[in-house]
Amino acid sequence: MSPSPARRRELLATAAEVFAAQGYNATTVRKIADEAGILAGSLYYHFDSKESMLDEILSTFLDELWARYDAVLASGLGPRETIEALVTESFREIDRHRAAVAIYQKESKYLARQPRFGYLADSQEKYEKAWLGTLERGVSEGAFRGDLDVRLTYRFVRDTVWVAASWYRPGGQHSPEEIARQYLAMVLEGIASGPHQET
Repeated sequence: MSPSPARRRELLATAAEVFAAQGYNATTVRKIADEAGILAGSLYYHFDSKESMLDEILSTFLDELWARYDAVLASGLGPRETIEALVTESFREIDRHRAAVAIYQKESKYLARQPRFGYLADSQEKYEKAWLGTLERGVSEGAFRGDLDVRLTYRFVRDTVWVAASWYRPGGQHSPEEIARQYLAMVLEGIASGPHQET
């Protein structure tokens, strides 16, 4: 009898929470098993190692992220609309895979040096290319300011979007779409109420 896909997903969700909270190196198979309410030996019935669990957690998140990003990038939107759509999809992914995003942020530099996780570096390169390309297109088409430092803007947006995984809680007061809307308003319109008034 093979383990059910639903049970696998449940165990991976538990493992993701433990990895996110404790870090990959500090997490043991026993700790994941304890959190899942099963014996450590039983976990090996589903996965051959904690590395396999982490691999599945991260690759599932990135496969989904890229399916959504690629759809945005292929849709022929203008640069501003592309940025808006990418930011919105990013917050939706944080909603769906908060623990995986937290793990990715904390561990990807270390993991990307290992052959099994080489796809993390490939994904980072593709991500940078997509964002920088969109920002450069926006500057050249006049959608964004001509004096925009696109690399600095890319780093700022990347880091301020994904850090939300550290505080976002699914089912909280704001939906991912509402958070994206507020974030985009701040980035694209600023937070000042209008032209500076002399008093």
